[in-house]
Amino acid sequence: MLENILPHAMLKAKPNLELRIRTLKMDWTIIYDMLSGKDNSSFGWDEHRQMVVVEDVVWKQKIEPLGMMLKQLHILLKK
Repeated sequence: MLENILPHAMLKAKPNLELRIRTLKMDWTIIYDMLSGKDNSSFGWDEHRQMVVVEDVVWKQKIEPLGMMLKQLHILLKK
């Protein structure tokens, strides 16, 4: 993919750049689905703050438990 855009650049970071592009595409897909997908009733976009917003009930049910799990995983990986 990168070779088509910059054919003679001889970048050593090519795999890293391609991985980063794929990661950004996946992240964009997640945000797009969250805002305009089939289960988006509680997610929205705050134009003034330029960020995704969600109802408190959904935050407590879905987002906070995920954050707790990630913190516990981080603690386990440090050991």
